This record gives sequence, C-alpha cells and structure tokens, in this order.
Amino acid sequence: MNKPVVVSEETLTEPVLVSDVAPAAKAAGPAYVVLAGISFSHFLNDTMQSLIASVYPILKDTYALDFAQIGMITLAFQFTASLLQPVVGHYTDKKAQPYSLSIGMASTFFGLLLLSVAHQYLVILVAAALVGLGSAVFHPESARIARLASGGRYGFAQSVFQLGGSFGTSMGPVLAALIVVPFGQGSIAWFSSIAFLAILILWRIGRWYEPQIKAKKTAVARAHPDAPNSRRVVIALLVLVALLFSKQLYVSSLSSYYIFYLIDRFGVSTQAAQMYLFIFLAANAVGAFLGGPLGDRFGRKIVIWISILGALPFTLALPYAGLYASAVLSVVIGLIISSTTSSIIVFAQELVPHRFGMISGVFFGVAFGIGGLGAAVLGKLADHTSIEFVYQVCAYLPAIGLLAVFLPKLPRHAR
Repeated sequence: MNKPVVVSEETLTEPVLVSDVAPAAKAAGPAYVVLAGISFSHFLNDTMQSLIASVYPILKDTYALDFAQIGMITLAFQFTASLLQPVVGHYTDKKAQPYSLSIGMASTFFGLLLLSVAHQYLVILVAAALVGLGSAVFHPESARIARLASGGRYGFAQSVFQLGGSFGTSMGPVLAALIVVPFGQGSIAWFSSIAFLAILILWRIGRWYEPQIKAKKTAVARAHPDAPNSRRVVIALLVLVALLFSKQLYVSSLSSYYIFYLIDRFGVSTQAAQMYLFIFLAANAVGAFLGGPLGDRFGRKIVIWISILGALPFTLALPYAGLYASAVLSVVIGLIISSTTSSIIVFAQELVPHRFGMISGVFFGVAFGIGGLGAAVLGKLADHTSIEFVYQVCAYLPAIGLLAVFLPKLPRHAR
C-alpha cells in the first residue's frame, strides 16, 4: 500500500499527494480486498451506464427517434461526465472526500429510476445526464483508491479497476436482451437495486479510505532528475488525450451503433445483435485487464504503441467482413485496442504525480466526453449517409496511434 496520502486539518487546501510506495508496502503487495471491492463497484457502475446504449433500439422504436437524437442521448451522458470529472478530481486533490463515491452513486440510482418512467425525449436526456453525473463523481476518486491499494503494482491495480468497468459495460447488452427487451422500459427500474448495492460497498470502501487521508502530513513529492520538463509533459498529456480519444471514439461508435449496423446489414434480430455487442465488449474487458500488467513488465509506451496501431489492420477489415467474420474481428479489435487504457492513464498519472485526481478526471472525463461528442457527430453522419459508411470512416481512427512517437521516456521507476 502507498504511503498515507497527506490530508490533515492544516493541509486540506493543499494537493493530495500519492507518493511512491514504501519498500515495506511493496513487500506486502496490493490490498486485494480493496482492489476487488473498487473493481466490483466499477463493474456495477458501468453495468448500469451501459444499459443506456443497450436500450437505444427500444427508445428509437418507441419514440420514433432518429440517429442524431440517439447520439444526443450519448452526448448528454458523456458530456455531464466530461464536464464534471476534472472538476471533481481537482477538488478531491485538495480535499479528499472518502464518502463521495457512495453519494455520487445515488445520482445513478435516481437516473435509472427516471429513465424507467421517462416518456418524453427531454426527460430521457435528463436521466442520461444524471447517470453521467454519477460517473463523474465515481471515477476520479476510485482511480486514486486503486493506486493507494496497488502495493506499487500500478498497472496491475489500474487493470483490475478497469476490468470491473469493462466487464460491467459488456453486461449491459446481455441484461437488456434478457430483461429490458422482454419486459419493456419500465424494467430499467429493477437495476436501481444494483445502484443501492454499489452505494453500500462504496460506503465501506470509504471507511477504509478515510484513515489513509487523515494519518499525517506528507512530504512534498520531488521530481525525478530524469523526468521530462514541463513543456514535454504538456505535449505528452495532449498526445495521451488524443490517443485515448481515438480509442474511445471507436469503442463508442461500436457501443452506440454496432447493434444498428448488424441489424441493417445482416438482418439479425435486436436480441441477437445485442449478444454480438456483448462479445465485443467482453473482449474489451479481457484486453483492459491484460494491458496493465504488460505495461508494468515491458513499459507503458510499448503497450500504447502496439495496442493502438495494432488494431488498425483489423478495424480496416471490419466494414467488409461477413457476419461471423465481423464477430471474430470485433473480438480481436476489442482485445488489442482496450489494452491501452490502463497504460495511458498510469502514464499520465506518472507525468503529473501530484494531481492524480485531476488527471484521472481529465482522462476519464474529457477524453471519454469527447468520445460522446464524436458519437453524436457520427449519428448525424449516419442519418445523412449510412451506418456502413460510418464504420468505413471509423476504421482509420487507430492511425492516430502514430502520435505515440511524441511520448517521452519515463524514468525506470515509473515505467
């Protein structure tokens, strides 16, 4: 476990620092119970969030929505998270809030209840925004908790954390196919029980987290002599945002429109299309877990190179493949492209080691929010062209991975 984060009565207005792990803590290894709890909470959180995209076909048919309106629902959810996550992260860097996670989950709870009874498009947008608010509060502080519980294995801890979220995202289509499609929009309210369970778990994690931030005042973190200068740090952060944007926009395009793509091109049923989407998202979950440990062992920059550019040949082939070949390609793409998430986030945290909350908020919020904006633009493009054309355009997104050439080499202790 990391050295205690410094928040005493005298320093509540100073940045909350997560310094390097002490040798004794490294020997003890990660706090597996805490990692399991925060990962399971991430699973529950993202399961509920993924329901929004999974019920798009129901909302589209029930309220006669076009693809642009579907994209706006994604934007309402993603933009709320994008706008608030860096703000939440910046605030908790200065004044940690151990119980904010359970309070934020209450927003998701009410958002799901509202979505289950919404009969007007504006109300649907508000419900999606409330779920996004829960995401904004959850991600920055939970990422800090995962690092505190890492025992020095930062990539591993981030992968365990990401695994819960990725697996939760993959469960949305399955639950929608098994529950929401047969029982209708009102059945979304049943998932509020998941939010309540998450609130209880996060409250218990908050009790573990509270002593970590009240123990004592920490020394100011000193920069490593081989660390990149501030100009290179800024450039590197912009590159990392661009890389995560390219990955997230591609994943968002599949999450939001893959169901419609399969229905339009191959004539499969809605439930069958949701199962194909589950296969892609499950592959994302596996790839997200593998990426962190690989980054710990071989270096995060190498993993970033391989995971973004490595997916390019397969994304280029996807628009021209048949139904079953598309399923196989989606698995390969999911495994490769999702392995970069943990490495990108940990790389960014190590570039700015005194702003973990804000950096986590920026990368979970801004980059993902830009992906939501891109989804809305893609929806508009699909209305004017076709879903097939959208996937032909998105196939080139991994080429943005070439920007990784501008990433600096980090000191060996921060690889």
